[in-house]
Amino acid sequence: MTLAEIRKQYHERICQDLLRIKRRASKGDYPNNADGDSNISVKIAWEILNQICANPKSENLSGQRAGKIFERITKDFIQDSFTLLQHIRPGKWNYFLETEISNFEQYRDLAEIETLLKENKKLATTLGQDYIIKPDIIVGREPLPDNDINQHKQIVEAESKFARLTPLRESNNKFPKQILHASVSCKWTLRSDRAQNIRTEALNLIRNRKGRLPHIIAVTAEPTLTRIASLALGTGDIDCVYHFALEELKNAIIKINDESQIDMLNILVEGRRLRDISDLPFDLAI
Repeated sequence: MTLAEIRKQYHERICQDLLRIKRRASKGDYPNNADGDSNISVKIAWEILNQICANPKSENLSGQRAGKIFERITKDFIQDSFTLLQHIRPGKWNYFLETEISNFEQYRDLAEIETLLKENKKLATTLGQDYIIKPDIIVGREPLPDNDINQHKQIVEAESKFARLTPLRESNNKFPKQILHASVSCKWTLRSDRAQNIRTEALNLIRNRKGRLPHIIAVTAEPTLTRIASLALGTGDIDCVYHFALEELKNAIIKINDESQIDMLNILVEGRRLRDISDLPFDLAI
């Protein structure tokens, strides 16, 4: 299966399980990834829907339920597409939904901190209790046994005192943990509070790691470029924002011919802050 086919399958699942038409008598119907109070949001969302969905359904989905479905479908897309690149980025990869970062090598000390905070209320009041986050999607890499490392030629020796601290060697830890390779925040829509939550999680990952910083990524189906910009613009916290249908979003913006949205699209894409979901597996291979 090609990447284009996996992307099409991804959109088909979104149309089947997630993308819905909200009915209202006063202002007209609109897709459930749009802000019904924003005319430009509704217009763009309709144009995207018409490109990827043949027979959209009408059903009320709560925001929380829609978010969970989007996470699950996006996790499956990442797994299927990244598997295509196994020859480019070999490894034993696992994919998780809402798993605590303390289960992974770079953040394993946080579990001890969390225990101390629970036992000491004064300390918890001073430091806060937001150390253990659960990213929407995690890509983890298993450490390698020495037999795999030495598969083609002798590289490490069991009795050697060298390369004894790296977490990539399974033999270096009595209870080895997976390495957190990527943290992915999924947001079906973007509002100011959701963008801020993503940034807060990103700063937590940056500040509390011991070792390599994982990829920090956001995936969204938000149709409005100005709202995407609230998360995508700037550097230092997240790697990049990925749109679930960037090509279709471009077509929608061109058809609507809204100057402010066109300008923002160019800023985000040319500034390397916004990419299509199909770019994500390649960026994970870096």
